[in-house]
Amino acid sequence: MTILLYDLVGRDESRPFSPHCWKATMALAHKGLDVSTAPTRFLEVPTIEGGASKSVPVIRDGDKVVIDSFAIALYLDEAYPDRPTLFGGEGGKAMARFIERWSQLTIHPYVTTTALTDLHAMQDEENAVYFRQSREQRLGKQLEDVVAARDGGLAAFRASLEPLRSMLSYQPFIGGASPLFADYIVFGALQWARIATPYQLLENSDLVAQWFSRCLDLHGGLGRKVAAAA
Repeated sequence: MTILLYDLVGRDESRPFSPHCWKATMALAHKGLDVSTAPTRFLEVPTIEGGASKSVPVIRDGDKVVIDSFAIALYLDEAYPDRPTLFGGEGGKAMARFIERWSQLTIHPYVTTTALTDLHAMQDEENAVYFRQSREQRLGKQLEDVVAARDGGLAAFRASLEPLRSMLSYQPFIGGASPLFADYIVFGALQWARIATPYQLLENSDLVAQWFSRCLDLHGGLGRKVAAAA
């Protein structure tokens, strides 16, 4: 049976950009499951599955609807235990919880700073109005004022990745010799930036950039099927 994934897009349905949807996309590919996608714009999210969620990703697997990327990964490991594990046991689940909080507190704020105006430009007219109003209300300033701080924050952002960079000096993935859901969490954040903005977060020589490139190659180059922003 094919699993349906509701995936966040802007004007161009071929360029899904949500970091959380990318986590789910990679998790589904890791499991080798058949997937179809339902491109979903911001203002359409409240209507999916009868209003089941205020955010995406959401999946439907038969009569089962699962909301939230982490819950989706947990569900996939429980529902398909004969396929490659996303966590490698309870310890892997706990590790992934830490990685998720670290990513959302360390990587997501800076990606927001770099990409807000580009993300706004990706939306159709109606969704662009929603995006600007909701983000400016949340952040307390105009999108352009947020993005103006990105150059000044770049060095600090790169320095904040040193724990990950150091770990990758002796193993190819966060999960060890091969990726786990913890890898897809961080990948999702950097893929969000890659698709949304041409602003260069990392030098090509950075171990984190090299790890990200390896992740782009996973599952038949799934991450590369959406071109980087130009």
